Amino acid sequence: MNKIRYIAILLLSLCGTIVYAEPKVKTGIEVLIEQDFAPLAGKRVGLITNPTGVDSQLRSTIDILHEARNVNLVALFAPEHGVRGNVYAGDKVNSSTDSKTGIPVHSLYGKSRKPTAAMLKGIDVLVYDIQDIGCRSYTFISTMGLAMQAAAEQGIEFMVLDRPNPLGGYRVEGCPVEDGFTSFVSQYAIPYIYGLTCGELAQLLTDERMIGPQACKLTVVAMKGWSRDMDYDETGLPWVLPSPHIPEPISAYYYPLSGIAGELGTISIGVGYTMPFQLFAAEWIDAEQLAQRLNSLNLPGLAFRPIHYTPFYAMGKGTRLQGVQVHITDRDRATLSEVQFYVIQELASLYPQHKVFDQAEQSRLNMVDKVCGTSQIRQLFTRRYRWEDARDYWNKGVGAFKQLSRKYYIYL
Repeated sequence: MNKIRYIAILLLSLCGTIVYAEPKVKTGIEVLIEQDFAPLAGKRVGLITNPTGVDSQLRSTIDILHEARNVNLVALFAPEHGVRGNVYAGDKVNSSTDSKTGIPVHSLYGKSRKPTAAMLKGIDVLVYDIQDIGCRSYTFISTMGLAMQAAAEQGIEFMVLDRPNPLGGYRVEGCPVEDGFTSFVSQYAIPYIYGLTCGELAQLLTDERMIGPQACKLTVVAMKGWSRDMDYDETGLPWVLPSPHIPEPISAYYYPLSGIAGELGTISIGVGYTMPFQLFAAEWIDAEQLAQRLNSLNLPGLAFRPIHYTPFYAMGKGTRLQGVQVHITDRDRATLSEVQFYVIQELASLYPQHKVFDQAEQSRLNMVDKVCGTSQIRQLFTRRYRWEDARDYWNKGVGAFKQLSRKYYIYL
């Protein structure tokens, strides 16, 4: 940075104005601003967004479109957590009026998770701007796909303002959802980790007719400067947490690493403490013993450290727990979604009286099957509590999906 620019930024900072460095990547909303919102001119616009829908200066997409002279923003649509992020995880979102803009807000996480014809009445284009984390069970892509389906049925254009996949554009893990296991946490027959941006995924969903027989009139406002091998930190973009337990970009790596195990309700994965999704712990675990066993597996790109902690809320609240913290030492080499199964495997070997699947309630097991997109992973794994018994099934659709998804790459 040259001296004059540095002094200017310093002076502005002292005056109370925050100035951010120019990011390497321009998201879809930034590109739309560059285009002077031409793709939306003369159209009545509905917007699906949440607090992650911001430009590089952290201005909300809601406010940007509302203030644009040639954009007629007429409705907002709220996914899980709400458009302003004021609803807790899993809580019902109510339809309301946005207090800042006075624009009506339709809930997509309440009675209906798909926009109704009444909600879409008077809308010409439905815009989607939400930061994804690249994992199928994270509900925002389910919202996107169902909204695309509704738009297709009503003959309305659908526009995705694209954003980076924080897991990059190559990582694919986990079997596609099987018949009978479709749910809001596994809405489409894609792998658990799918290696596409939202814009790329949207194109795949409509072209492969995963949203139904009617194709969606889709426009993707592509990013500038993003490449498939980028970590989020390399983009230069600010991170806004898409949900309370994804506070940093690295959290996106930990979510698929432990989230399935977390559904069991029998071990803590750090939710309720300061490191959500990074931990595996319980009262009955010996931290040193478990860390030693896991490190002896020599899992690529991973290391395990003994840890003791007391959760502030959620499972184990107020109880002294011990277990391991997972450290991702090489993001490119680590296979994320398998970690939780190796942890459970070693726990079953060390503490056979505490086999965590056997101790889980049936409703929890049903949820695990929904998240996995099949019951086969649970059934194969729990025969002997050995991951090798389920690994091939977990990976069975990965190669085919990688080949299919290349057709939809927008970025190299």
